[in-house]
Amino acid sequence: MEEQLHKRFTDEGVKAILESYLKREIEIEYVLEILQIKRTRFFELLKEYRENPQSFSIQYPNKNAARKIDTKIEKNILKELEIEKGLIEDESMPIKFYNYSYLKDQIWRNYKQKVSLPTIINRAKNQGFYIPHKERKIHDREVLTNYAGELLQHDSSHHRWSPYALDKWYLITTLDDYSRFLLYAELVERETTWQHILALESVFLKYGIPFSYYVDSHSIFRFVQGRDSMWRKHYLLTDEADTQWKQVCNECNVKVTYALSPQAKGKAERPYQWLQDRLVRTCCRENISHVEEARKVLRYELERYNYHQVHSTTKEIPAMRFERALKEKKSLFRKFTLPPPFQSTKDVFCIRMKRTVNAYRKISISNLDLTVPKAPLHEEVGLRLFLDEETDLIEVRFWHEKELLGTQRVKKTDLNLVHF
Repeated sequence: MEEQLHKRFTDEGVKAILESYLKREIEIEYVLEILQIKRTRFFELLKEYRENPQSFSIQYPNKNAARKIDTKIEKNILKELEIEKGLIEDESMPIKFYNYSYLKDQIWRNYKQKVSLPTIINRAKNQGFYIPHKERKIHDREVLTNYAGELLQHDSSHHRWSPYALDKWYLITTLDDYSRFLLYAELVERETTWQHILALESVFLKYGIPFSYYVDSHSIFRFVQGRDSMWRKHYLLTDEADTQWKQVCNECNVKVTYALSPQAKGKAERPYQWLQDRLVRTCCRENISHVEEARKVLRYELERYNYHQVHSTTKEIPAMRFERALKEKKSLFRKFTLPPPFQSTKDVFCIRMKRTVNAYRKISISNLDLTVPKAPLHEEVGLRLFLDEETDLIEVRFWHEKELLGTQRVKKTDLNLVHF
């Protein structure tokens, strides 16, 4: 079991769990479930930690090992450093510095060789694989919320995630500010309103409805009025019209807060750097060229981040902090229920439109005429459009005065809406 513990956790991760247990913040049953070890092994680890917290380690049971490392390990360190250098020198890659912690994990994962972080750093400096970090302005990275679900940071990043990929992909993420738990992460080839609505659906149905979202001023999230021109006069001002994504939030009574500057947006993006950094490096080493393959890497790194990595800000594993908040009722998540009079989640997580019924009981969308049975003539009806991505069919649901008039299915290509 100890070998499995080495694969799944770092020293810092196990220390954080043991410390939480000693502070009576978590119960032993929960610890055993997370670590997946027996009680006997747990109390052995606890004893070692109590006797000497500073030198406690699960990675190096042989504390008397010689400082000189095996030539095979030395060779693999240099091999991985060369790969890092190639990524850094490739201007199309979002990699600017060496990540020695990642190399330590990579050497164990691929070669089953244990090597300390200081050893890797020393080899890197001696061989010229080192870039000093520029001094940065100090930012307030403290958790500013008191409850899980109080503020969810939602964002997307557009990068070339692998040197073997021809195109850039979008990484869409949703993070709980209190616990730093990533509630949603997905790679997509195109960023559309529909992809962000699917992210809302995933979070709301799995975890509940949060109190608020924090996003940037991207046109998907916010309608921003441009300047008038001599050719066109604008009538709607900023925030007087809601985007499709914002309408879903409004209907579920979720507050939306916008980052109004690049500096504020940068503060929201920083928690994602760890995931993005490792995703690029792993995609490179596994020769990933297609988004489907990259999604598998994302699932692996997401699992590691949420359940095994101690967060630098909270000093806790995100999943443990999130679960404890729910258990202690320190949560502002509300159970999802369908707003009346709707009958399906398709009526909530959808694209909304309004059309006027003509004398033939028809409405028109993108030059496609659809018949609306029982619809009142010359009156406005509400349309709720839901995309089935497996069949590429859009289900159009017709509503009038809180009554579902009927549904129709049309091909996505026939509507050709930018939202999808």
